[in-house]
Amino acid sequence: MAKYFSQRSGRTLNNQPELAWNGVPVCDTFAEAFTTVGTRLIVTAATESWVRIAAAEVTGYATSVIACDAEAGIETFLTPGESPDGRPGVSLMFFAFSRSALEKAVTNRVGQCILTCPTTACYAGVPVTDPEKAIALGKQLRFFGDGFQTSKKWEERRLWRIPVMDGEFVCEDRVGSFKGVAGGNLLICATDQSAGLLATEAAVTAMRDVDQTILPFPGGIVRSGSKVGSRYSALKASTNDAYCPTIRAQTESDLPEGTGCVYEIVIDGETFAAVQQAMRDGLDAATREPGVLEITAGNYGGKLGKHHFHLVEIIAELEQNQ
Repeated sequence: MAKYFSQRSGRTLNNQPELAWNGVPVCDTFAEAFTTVGTRLIVTAATESWVRIAAAEVTGYATSVIACDAEAGIETFLTPGESPDGRPGVSLMFFAFSRSALEKAVTNRVGQCILTCPTTACYAGVPVTDPEKAIALGKQLRFFGDGFQTSKKWEERRLWRIPVMDGEFVCEDRVGSFKGVAGGNLLICATDQSAGLLATEAAVTAMRDVDQTILPFPGGIVRSGSKVGSRYSALKASTNDAYCPTIRAQTESDLPEGTGCVYEIVIDGETFAAVQQAMRDGLDAATREPGVLEITAGNYGGKLGKHHFHLVEIIAELEQNQ
């Protein structure tokens, strides 16, 4: 059997959480997150419809670096007045464990999903302040132009104009990067699937208003929360059995009595503060919905990630803001 880490429940000796918010018990535990390398792209198109299509395509299959080349998501949609070229746009964020891995993922995704999408253009959402930390984007994709590509200067930035069949694809030469935080999380325990989904959707809606963050999983929600490792040596991760209601009698369960459903929300962000704000706003929103039995978070005893988001501190912030 492979060794694996399960989550710490943050319960007291009488198996009851020590905290509460809006009348909902909150475990005195922490979410454990990791340092990553991130970047931001601004994609524009002729219409909002094509912006949304491009955003969905380029951020697809990007939920977890356990099995994906990157974690990616929509930060916010942009009005024509907010975008670089006066058209509808979207701000997208991408995260990986190294700059080289991030560059490969972003270049492949833009090449296959943005270059190919009607009317789009792609700009840096992070300025290049250090050439050593830059990601080559248009610098690589320009070769698709087969010698017909041209470059243009935009203030101090370089853009590439690549001829395509509906006109030209404009793409920034290089994009800056930053050290990010990936893996902030909340676990929402509810009486049943309907109540769990309602509360988690409310949390996601609140979190999406927080700048510098993304929720990389489908609709921002994870149904298949995982632990590190598995009984099967070939797997890096496996089902978080401590939070699976249907097998609570077969494993060491951390579920409160009456739980029929658990959903997780994972947050990636540019800064620790941004991720913590998203967790705070999401926790507040979820606990205002009926049927929520407990809020907790996933960690591995602090052994795997250096960023720890303590729920007691988040509750303290909520109390200060009342």
